[in-house]
Amino acid sequence: MKFRRIAAMLLAGVMAVSLVGCGGSSSGKSDDNGSAANGSAVDSGSAERTKLTVGFDAEFPPYGFKDGDTYSGFDLDLAQAVCDYYDWELVKQPIDWDSKDMELSSGTIDCIWNGFTINGREDDYTWSEPYIDNSQVVVVKKDSGIGSMDDLSGKIMDVQADSSALAALEGEDATDVGKKVSGSLGQLIQVSNYNTAFMDLESGAVDAIAMDVGVANYEIANRDDGYVILDEDISSEQYGIGFNKGNTELRDQVQEALDALVADGTIEKIITKWSEMDDGAYSFLADTWCLGK
Repeated sequence: MKFRRIAAMLLAGVMAVSLVGCGGSSSGKSDDNGSAANGSAVDSGSAERTKLTVGFDAEFPPYGFKDGDTYSGFDLDLAQAVCDYYDWELVKQPIDWDSKDMELSSGTIDCIWNGFTINGREDDYTWSEPYIDNSQVVVVKKDSGIGSMDDLSGKIMDVQADSSALAALEGEDATDVGKKVSGSLGQLIQVSNYNTAFMDLESGAVDAIAMDVGVANYEIANRDDGYVILDEDISSEQYGIGFNKGNTELRDQVQEALDALVADGTIEKIITKWSEMDDGAYSFLADTWCLGK
C-alpha cells in the first residue's frame, strides 16, 4: 500500500490534468495556485497529507446518510477506498447543505462528496471528473391519480432548499420541463431535507416531491409500496467531487486514486455491493456510473 501512495504522490506533483466529463465535456477548470485545505486534514507546512475530511449531507441516501450510530453511503465508500489507496484517515463530516460553501472555504472540510451536481456550478469549485450521470425526478403517491407532469397543475410540491431539483425548476438553470412544471404548480415549498418531504407527502400536505433519482429509489425502497416515480425527468446532470476553488493539488490526488480504483476493479465491487442492497433498489448505480467509460 505504501509504495502505491508514494508513487501516486509523485505523479500528482508533476502531472497536468485535463478533466474530461463522461459526456466528453470539460469540467471545473481553475487556477493552479490552490493548496490543500487548511485544518485537520493537513498541516499548512506539511508535505504529506494524513487524512481527508469529506463534507456530506447525512440525509441524502444512498450517497450519504446516518445508519444507526454510524454514517454510511455509496459516496462515503468511494471516499474510503481513496483513503485506503493513500493510507489516509477518512473523516466523515456531516454538514448543513445550506452551509457547504462556508464549511469548504473555512477549511473545516476538504471537499464536498455527496451526490454533488456539477451542472450550474462549473465555475464555483475545482471539480473532479464526473462519475455519475444523474437525473431529477418527481415522486408521487401511487394512488394520487398523478400520472404525468401535466397532472401536477395546481398541485403542491416539496423540494429541498439549494438543491439541483430546485435549480431545475426555478432560476437561470431551470430546464424547459422544470419551468413548465413550476409554472403550473399551485405552490412550491422548500424544505431542509427529504425526510420532511416524505412526511409531507405521506400526510397529504403536499402532492409531489422533486428530487434526485437515487434518493427517490432509496426512499421508496425503504418505505411502503405506496410511491412511484413519474416517467419523465425534470433534468439530467452529472455528479462530481467539489474542492475549494484552486485546490488542484488535492483534486489531482483524489482523481488519480479514483482512476486507479476503476482500473483495478475496486469501484466495480463497491457498485455491486450497493446494487445488491434493498432488493436491487440501487441497481441504477451500475448504469449511471460513467467514470472510465
